Amino acid sequence: MQDKNYSMKDALLFSQRVAQLSKALWKSIEKDWQQWIKPFDLNINEHHILWIAYHLNGASISDVAKFGVMHVSTAFNFSKKLEERGLLRFSKKENDKRNTYIQITDKGENILLSLMETYNPDNNAVFSGALPLRDLYGKFPDMIEMMAVIRNIYGEDFMEIFERSFANIDKQFEVEEGKITKKKIEKEAEPV
Repeated sequence: MQDKNYSMKDALLFSQRVAQLSKALWKSIEKDWQQWIKPFDLNINEHHILWIAYHLNGASISDVAKFGVMHVSTAFNFSKKLEERGLLRFSKKENDKRNTYIQITDKGENILLSLMETYNPDNNAVFSGALPLRDLYGKFPDMIEMMAVIRNIYGEDFMEIFERSFANIDKQFEVEEGKITKKKIEKEAEPV
C-alpha cells in the first residue's frame, strides 16, 4: 500500500470544507441565476444549454451534457423544450447519424444576447461578495486553484470549452451605456 502524505482527518476536513462552501456558494448562485433568467421564461438548464450551443456553435447532445455537467437525458429533454420554443434546432450529420446536434437559432441567440444586456452585477450576491476583495487587492479573487481541481475532475477538454466561452465573450462583446452588447461586425467594402 502506498504511503500517503496526508492524514485521514486532513482529507475529511478538506472534503467537508469544500462541500459546505460549495453548497453555500451554489445556493446563492442558483437564486441569482434564477432571478436573472426568470423574465425570459427559462430555467437554469435551458439557459446553460443556450450558452453552450452559442459558444460551441453546433454541439452534440453528449457535448451539452458533458460541458453542462448534466445527464444526457436532461440535456436532451431540455434541448427538446428549447427546440419547441424555436430557440434551438436539432440536426444529424451526414457522417455521424448516431449523435444528435443542436444549433442555436436567431431567436435563441437574441434571447441570450438580451439576457447579457440585462445582467446587473448589483443583483449578483457572489459578485457583491467578491467586490470588497477587488477593492482591497485591485482584482477579483483568482480561480486558478479551483480551476485546477475542476480540470483534474472533468478533464482538459472541459476546461478548454470553459475557457473558450469566456474568450468568446471577451472578443465578441463590449459594454455600451452600461450594458453588455454584441460587437457590431463591420462589413468590409466590396471591391469595385
